[in-house]
Amino acid sequence: MKIAILSCFYPYRGGIAQFNANLFEELGKAHDVRAYNFSRQYPDFLFPGKTQYVTPEDEAVPIEAEALLDTADPLSWGRTARAIRTWGPDLLLVRYWMSWFAPSLGAVARRMAPGCKVIGILDNVVPHERHWFDAPLTRRFLRSLDGAVTLCEEVRHDLLALRSDIPNTVLPHPIYTHFGTKIPREEAERRLGLPEGRRTLLFFGLIREYKGLDILLKAFDLLDERYQLVIAGEPYGSFDKYQKLIDGGRAPADVHVFPNYIRDAEVKNYFSAADLAVLPYRSATQSGISSVSCHFVVPMVVTDVGGLRETVGARGTGIVCKEGTPECIAAAINNYFDDPDLQVHLCEGMGAEKERLSWSRFAQDLTAFAESIH
Repeated sequence: MKIAILSCFYPYRGGIAQFNANLFEELGKAHDVRAYNFSRQYPDFLFPGKTQYVTPEDEAVPIEAEALLDTADPLSWGRTARAIRTWGPDLLLVRYWMSWFAPSLGAVARRMAPGCKVIGILDNVVPHERHWFDAPLTRRFLRSLDGAVTLCEEVRHDLLALRSDIPNTVLPHPIYTHFGTKIPREEAERRLGLPEGRRTLLFFGLIREYKGLDILLKAFDLLDERYQLVIAGEPYGSFDKYQKLIDGGRAPADVHVFPNYIRDAEVKNYFSAADLAVLPYRSATQSGISSVSCHFVVPMVVTDVGGLRETVGARGTGIVCKEGTPECIAAAINNYFDDPDLQVHLCEGMGAEKERLSWSRFAQDLTAFAESIH
């Protein structure tokens, strides 16, 4: 099968590009695959981070891709469609996670040849930070698809609310394996400059309002001196309000902040030093962080939002808090450390997930779904 993937690839950074690189390589083992990239993903004013692009230190996978689609230039939409159509794929895969992409991706999808099926891989249908135009733009984009893949049931529910007749399937987020293997804890602590022998909590990934770091900082104040908290990730916006909570908290010296984009080669340091990853999200679909946690066998405490109960609680890889409050999160953290049997159970659950959520299985199920659409 000839498969085209239209999304962000190297030199763009972040979880979406990492996912696409893994999928490209896996599909390429059995199919003829070609990657089509953005020439401009977002205008700079829409991007709150430091940079959209990898740096020489990031060690990202350099997937070869044609950089054609400028989401802010309608003239490029036709050029991109013509280039893909000229190659003649049997299947076009498009990634979708926010309504900004709806006009450009939809325009390309609608210009494909009749024999080319178009399937959207939907990280989100309803974005975490909502606007009045999200639903109409997304609804129009969905009408350009022949089928849709979601990564959890929560997103599937959102999908069917906007287009009930679309062929669809749920394929859980595969486990990331490209970050290397776990290193000895003492070595990880040395690399990060962390005190040894503490109960180490990890908040990992881009720092955005919906991810609830402020809730975790308040929960940390309810824990005793045996704990330390590691915050690793680039802030999207100001970090000032979080720094005020740290400075005014119980133990500022026990909160270790690494406020930068964490390059691939460094990810193992943080997860190798951690006992428990905490995802105190206010809203969520699935989470790429849970995939990384499973790879390194670091159990999780998560809030009961979006698909986290489905992808973490139901699979036995973490504790789901009934309420997203500091008190509930602190109680769940204490419960984990006070119950050795629970620790063993969650680690065993992560081992089972590593076998279930392989990239080969995801690619096989994806192509089987595409072939089932008539």
